[in-house]
Amino acid sequence: MKNKFLYLLLFFLLISCSKSKVNTSSGIVAIEDTADLPDQISYHLEMSFVDSSFTKAIIEAKRGRVYASKNCSILDSGIKVTFFSATGRKSAVLTATELEVDDITKNMIAKGNVVVISDSTNTKLETEVLEWDNERRKIHSQVFVTVTSPREIINGWGFESDENLNKYQFFKVNGVISK
Repeated sequence: MKNKFLYLLLFFLLISCSKSKVNTSSGIVAIEDTADLPDQISYHLEMSFVDSSFTKAIIEAKRGRVYASKNCSILDSGIKVTFFSATGRKSAVLTATELEVDDITKNMIAKGNVVVISDSTNTKLETEVLEWDNERRKIHSQVFVTVTSPREIINGWGFESDENLNKYQFFKVNGVISK
């Protein structure tokens, strides 16, 4: 009876702490702060961003985590975002290592090996961090960006464009190569 009570007490002590340690045969292992744990985890998911009249984007990922207290979702592993025009045609595709979505504004930050390919302009953007403003339907970055179009290759820091890469600007151009 004492052993059951001791195990029950130990169990409640472990789960009541937001940060605790557990002894294992290989040493001491820290358990994550429970405030940093996701409220939901999904695998092989697809999310649609729909305006009142059309689908703006569809996101595919192998894993997604929802953090309700932070009002954000973090998706990773096999990120693919397909953007659509107001007429419903596919306009661009974004791939990245990780994607953070603000669950209130629906703004997104793509990180790691970010590539955007525009169907309409046959233009490719490459960077490490790219943000999408849902309301303005603009993409922008403050880090190094390379844009390859049928006419030229432009490198630079700081970038803003419409999501289709039709009209874009660099804030600090590093180099331009004409094709």
